[in-house]
Amino acid sequence: MARKSPLDDPEKAAYAWARYRRIMRLMFGLTVGVVLIAIAILYDSNGEQSVHFYIAVALGIGFTMLLTSALMGLVFLSNGTGHDEAVDNNLPDNEPD
Repeated sequence: MARKSPLDDPEKAAYAWARYRRIMRLMFGLTVGVVLIAIAILYDSNGEQSVHFYIAVALGIGFTMLLTSALMGLVFLSNGTGHDEAVDNNLPDNEPD
């Protein structure tokens, strides 16, 4: 039987999700800054390009950074709350005879 997760406690869960949202707000601000700097550098080095080029660059960098930060934030949330220790990972031995 699986042990009870610390995230089952409403107070701990509220604190953990508030911390996750705070991390995501910080990463959103950082992402916007990186995208603006990248667009400025590309405009300075390449000159005028199609607007679609800049849109693709902004979406590519933004999506990648936000997806990465969301997934890493979930890893930090799971590990930081002790949720990982509550998982029962007792697998039978699969050694060949």
